[in-house]
Amino acid sequence: MENVIEMNHITKIFGNFKANDDITLQVRKGEIHALLGENGAGKSTLMSVLFGLYQPEKGEIKINGKPVKINNPNDANNLGIGMVHQHFKLVHNFTVLESIVLGRETTKNGLLKMDAAREKILELSERYKFKIDPDAYISDITVGMQQRVEILKMLYCDNDILIFDEPTAVLTPQEIDELLKVMKQLVSEGKSIIFISHKLNEIKAVADRCSVLRKGKYIGTVDVATTSKEEMSEMMVGRKVNLSIDKKEMSPGEPVLEVQDLCIKSKQSNKHVVKNVSFQVRAGEIVSIAGIDGNGQSELVYGITGLMPLDGGSVKLKGKDVTNETIRNKCLDGLAHIPEDRQKYGLVLDYTLKENLVLQSYFTPKFQKKGFLKFGDISQYAKYLIEKFDIRCGQGEDSIVRGMSGGNQQKAIIARELDRDPNLIIAVQPVRGLDVGAIEYVHKQLVEQRDQGKGVLLVSFELDEVMTLSDRILVMYEGEIVADVRPEEVTVQELGLYMAGTKRGVTSAS
Repeated sequence: MENVIEMNHITKIFGNFKANDDITLQVRKGEIHALLGENGAGKSTLMSVLFGLYQPEKGEIKINGKPVKINNPNDANNLGIGMVHQHFKLVHNFTVLESIVLGRETTKNGLLKMDAAREKILELSERYKFKIDPDAYISDITVGMQQRVEILKMLYCDNDILIFDEPTAVLTPQEIDELLKVMKQLVSEGKSIIFISHKLNEIKAVADRCSVLRKGKYIGTVDVATTSKEEMSEMMVGRKVNLSIDKKEMSPGEPVLEVQDLCIKSKQSNKHVVKNVSFQVRAGEIVSIAGIDGNGQSELVYGITGLMPLDGGSVKLKGKDVTNETIRNKCLDGLAHIPEDRQKYGLVLDYTLKENLVLQSYFTPKFQKKGFLKFGDISQYAKYLIEKFDIRCGQGEDSIVRGMSGGNQQKAIIARELDRDPNLIIAVQPVRGLDVGAIEYVHKQLVEQRDQGKGVLLVSFELDEVMTLSDRILVMYEGEIVADVRPEEVTVQELGLYMAGTKRGVTSAS
């Protein structure tokens, strides 16, 4: 079968850091080719070279057998290459329609002509069952919908080579299933897909072949059907990975979090998105909140942490009423928060890594004296966390966070939050975008925190993660808790019924 893409001996260097070191990748026409590797292995960098965002120091790219020079994304689009980025490239105050046609607008006498574009987008939305409202603002739609908008941008441009960079990282299990079906449909229509993912189940489900990168180098390409997940994970990490979680029997203590009758209104309307929610998290237990995205989980966490105002109810940390406390005071009272949107709520992207690692503590005597920061102590502390949590970055503690891979940005937040010795850890999608080695590490950290007598509130759309990590599972549907169960007493199918609202009945498992 002929190659639609050949990237030969690609080398990309940032300062002294070789992100891609003599990598050769060949993608056949009409296949789904997975690109697998740890966080910071160079996958997104390699695809950014193919999409014209970076220029390689060495190497050659061929499309359909012909050498090409891709200076920018417009060149890539003209060659039929489209890319859905790990962190979406959408304008938040534009509508869906405006975001899709941006750069490809039709005008007449200086005025935008949107009718034909609207018709084409609605037709594409119908064909791929995306159910998109072209007049909705990007800022008002879920991350799953934003993902669909990114895909529609590629399809609107009639791209034949589609790059999906971690496309399932922000999706619910149902949305992931739909996306994988869409990818298969696209390939059946003659498209070729490069699929960057850490999720071995998804690679096994849709990919034909898989190329593995490790620390910027090409390790090999395997046939997915004849290669086990264990073999692929070992190629990726360079060692055997334990994909199961070892947990001791739970011995819970006093409540570290008490939420009583919490009500929160939507930012867009007067409607309650969290309705009279009450629950506890005790010391020494992991309580998971399961549910389909958009059922109030995010707003519940924002309300507890102080990112959104409450419309009623109370929050207590270790018996202390913190309902009206500032975010800083809640953190000082022992609350740690690993947010779902790491770039919006977890990091200051244009700060260095060391500055981000002390965001919660720069004002303490450890890092300042008489109002002046102790830069030497901050650097030493950052080096310690980089080593302890295996944060990979080109310029060490002086790396600008915006330039780090998504997985390493996530590790930076986890390092900062867990090292403060909190009483309660609220972790929302904590392994989003992480490779299997990093997932194994984060899960161990959360279980370790629980075994040390901390409380953990986990919000996850990954039902496997919920079932294996939890001591108790709460299910949210339309802003209410509709189930309180233990993982050993419920099946994944039952959880799915609760999540869809077809089964109700809170069982007190506490």
